[in-house]
Amino acid sequence: MDITESVRMAIATLKANRLRSGLTMLGIIIGNAAVIAMVGVGQGAQRYAAGQFESLGPNTLFIVPGTPQARNRTFNVPQTLVLEDARAIATQVPTVKEVAPQLQVQQRVTYRGRNTNVLIVGTTPTFPSVRSFTVARGRFISEEDVERHRRVVILGADLAKKLFINENPVGQQVRIKNLSFEVIGVMAEKGAFLGNNQDEAAYIPITTMSSRIVGQRSPYGISLTFISVSARDEQSIDAAKFQITNLLRLRHQIVDEDDFTIQTQKEALQIIGNISNALTLMLAAIASISLLVGGIGIMNIMLVSVTERTQEIGLRKAIGATQRDILAQFMIEAMILSALGGLIGTGVGVGGVVLVAMLTPLEAGVAPLAVALAVGVSGSIGLFFGVVPAQRAARLDPIVALRSV
Repeated sequence: MDITESVRMAIATLKANRLRSGLTMLGIIIGNAAVIAMVGVGQGAQRYAAGQFESLGPNTLFIVPGTPQARNRTFNVPQTLVLEDARAIATQVPTVKEVAPQLQVQQRVTYRGRNTNVLIVGTTPTFPSVRSFTVARGRFISEEDVERHRRVVILGADLAKKLFINENPVGQQVRIKNLSFEVIGVMAEKGAFLGNNQDEAAYIPITTMSSRIVGQRSPYGISLTFISVSARDEQSIDAAKFQITNLLRLRHQIVDEDDFTIQTQKEALQIIGNISNALTLMLAAIASISLLVGGIGIMNIMLVSVTERTQEIGLRKAIGATQRDILAQFMIEAMILSALGGLIGTGVGVGGVVLVAMLTPLEAGVAPLAVALAVGVSGSIGLFFGVVPAQRAARLDPIVALRSV
């Protein structure tokens, strides 16, 4: 019997038991769909994180107080960076273009009975250029605002809509910590960064933040949450990191472990990428268990099929079918089940990835390698788990098989 006849007979047999065939394929379908969806969503999350870090500004470095170990040992963020450190970096490091110190705290902002708890950022006029922000209306903080400790505020796009609805915020007065602040500008939409909506923040002069909102917290000057630094170009990033490290160690009189951490965009992206890859691999491995379960399901059903079709196998052998013919028929049935389940699972997985891309900000996409791998594995599973039932059917004695009831 040729291969075409074997395929035709296998399809006819599977059609005759559609419900059983469908349930047999279910494990393969779920496994394929899960693997493709997990890999696609994982890669989408990685691209989304990369886009988020790129939106922080080109050639940006972040200096945070304390080492990661020191920050993990206490709930209180170490206060080892001050405004004078930022000014020293701006004036003494040749590879640095601009510096934007930031002091942040959560506070309630109120306007005519409407209020919300938002992130208040105390900063300097260099903030928009370092962090690639744009002012949509009005103006940003000036040097004079910083020097005179003025009570002026720039609202994020979403915060302005929430407080003022259809009014023009510029020139209006809002209250922060029971103090009146004049709105001098509204930022253009920036979007969320790692789950934090940057459009719901408010920006005030860093000196006003220190003297009126949080108070003096360091004997060495205005303490900072972190410092954003813009290098002159991409080639200067490593040199800027080295020079800033040396300067701060000298200023802080450090002889052992640094009391600050410098993080570049590239390093942050590398960390995010490693975490994303590890999670994607773990989830794909978990999803692959479904493929194994599906393969075992195929083997079990095929073994049941051999028992049910004992007389058919005996009859075929009695009229001349060889062991090879019987083996080929059952192997083809197993491979059809796994291949068809793989194709359906691929369709479901691709649909899931497209749905995630439509409903979330993740740039999820279908990875061709994941599709090829999932379909290839599912086909191999059918071949592997179909061997035992096929061999059992091929080895049946025709006389014994014909006598069975």
